[in-house]
Amino acid sequence: MKNIAIVEDENEAAERLTSYIERYSEQNGQKYRIVRFNNAVDFLAEYRSVYSVVFMDIQMPGKDGMSAAVELRKTDKTVSIVFITNLIQYAQKGYEVDAVAYLLKPVNYYDFALKFRKALDVYAMNEEQDITINVSSGLCRVSTDKLMYVEIVRHKLLYHLVDDVLEVTGVLQKVENELKGYGFLRCNQCYLVNPKYIKSVKGFTVTVGNDELAISRPRKNAFMIELANWYAGGG
Repeated sequence: MKNIAIVEDENEAAERLTSYIERYSEQNGQKYRIVRFNNAVDFLAEYRSVYSVVFMDIQMPGKDGMSAAVELRKTDKTVSIVFITNLIQYAQKGYEVDAVAYLLKPVNYYDFALKFRKALDVYAMNEEQDITINVSSGLCRVSTDKLMYVEIVRHKLLYHLVDDVLEVTGVLQKVENELKGYGFLRCNQCYLVNPKYIKSVKGFTVTVGNDELAISRPRKNAFMIELANWYAGGG
């Protein structure tokens, strides 16, 4: 059973979303546990990384939904966020926090069903590839599909994501064992790279995203063979 959160201060809007989720559940033979929060402050205070989808109203008293989503992404980069708003210009900002979609009030069922299905599909894809990182503020859930590479600098592990960098204390060998099943390759003693983000390899340099990383001479042959095998396997 998947957990769905509704963060909405308006009772009528929250009840509408609840009824839509229940209707979708009946039509698709899926069970959902729905938890409603009246405001973003309570939602964040009680948050645990157990939700598949969060429906977040943007305009709420106290803390608005956009600010809440920014804080949410510090601990959970996998959950699907769907914004609810009255004004479309607010919705556009949702993509800054990797929101899956937005719904305009009053929400109609057809639009809801399309966006809800998309949110569930995105979460399912991320869930298959997610790992949990123990950051200073607690546990952070991350999809390896959005992790470009991991770097170690003086016993500090830097997780370079497409939209963030997480810093923790750790050992790269342990991370390598954890990420091996996701296709990550070691190009030297300092880096583990996600081949999905490799743009080019020239000499002893591999370009990952916009960063140029060194390939050590002892690792060069093995790295190139592993990369060729990854490509041959279809990524």
